[in-house]
Amino acid sequence: MLGDKKIIFSGVQPSGNLTIGNYLGAIKNFSAFSEEYKCFYCVVDMHAITVRQVAADLRRRTYETLALYIACGLDPEKNTLFVQSHVPAHAELGWVLDCHTMFGELSRMTQFKDKSAKHADNINAGLFTYPALMAADILLYQTDLVPVGIDQKQHLELSRDIAQRFNGIYGDTFTVPEPYIAKSGMKIMSLAEPLSKMSKSDTNQNAVVYILDGKDDIIRKFKRAVTDSGSEIRMSDDKPGINNLMTIYSCFTGKSFDDIEREFEGKGYGDFKLAVGEVCADALTPVREKFNALMNDKAYLEEIMKKGADEAAYCARKTMSKVKRKLGFVAL
Repeated sequence: MLGDKKIIFSGVQPSGNLTIGNYLGAIKNFSAFSEEYKCFYCVVDMHAITVRQVAADLRRRTYETLALYIACGLDPEKNTLFVQSHVPAHAELGWVLDCHTMFGELSRMTQFKDKSAKHADNINAGLFTYPALMAADILLYQTDLVPVGIDQKQHLELSRDIAQRFNGIYGDTFTVPEPYIAKSGMKIMSLAEPLSKMSKSDTNQNAVVYILDGKDDIIRKFKRAVTDSGSEIRMSDDKPGINNLMTIYSCFTGKSFDDIEREFEGKGYGDFKLAVGEVCADALTPVREKFNALMNDKAYLEEIMKKGADEAAYCARKTMSKVKRKLGFVAL
């Protein structure tokens, strides 16, 4: 713990445009943590290379992801914003944890199975072991809480298992992290297939609303959103399309599902889809404007990267010093 504040860590891969699922389920909530917690938010570029990347694209998206963090409300003065590859201790601890992670544990990771199926021509060792690097990202900062979606819980469980195993062998070394799962907006679903999670890699552009989409595109996508039989705007197990739209509307407006049902009583799906599109577009317009201004000031973004890397490296060194001493590595 730094001072008396608990520590939060989260990372976002710079691999494609971020969606309103990333925004509502994670990034939008991050700014609220900064008063109460010491927060580390990382652009995890080292994780991105488990899949082949075009160097120029990866560089650009690294700047973009950092700019999005700030545009979505993360104040660089109150949060440590940095790029993973700028802090070599991530790779260093990643190797140590590789040696304390069991083959069977890694082979059970569902994301490894999914990515292996999608990238059958490049099933590399990094793809297999990257949950140990993810554990290193978290444990390096003695993290207390990790904001995660339900689909990432398995990786956090592994991080906890690795921390407990290491502590059991060498004595108290790592804080065992707990998951922080937001109550609303945990899982935003596809607009085209509301039983599937909204994914930034979806090939159907109408299924996904990106944080940086323009107002007209956002409203058009919501107008085309798949809905269900019937015409009532209400939460129901047999209405996955409307449930998803109500969740999105609730996240952007702060209204309860009961409030939303009353607001749209007697109105049809068309009216509701337009209303969801408008509140989404209105909320994202200032984010997009701030993002564009930041991307025109690369020097400022590099200044934030440098400051964040220095802050993160200071904390990481303290953990690595303890780890090396416990392992028996000779200090110079």
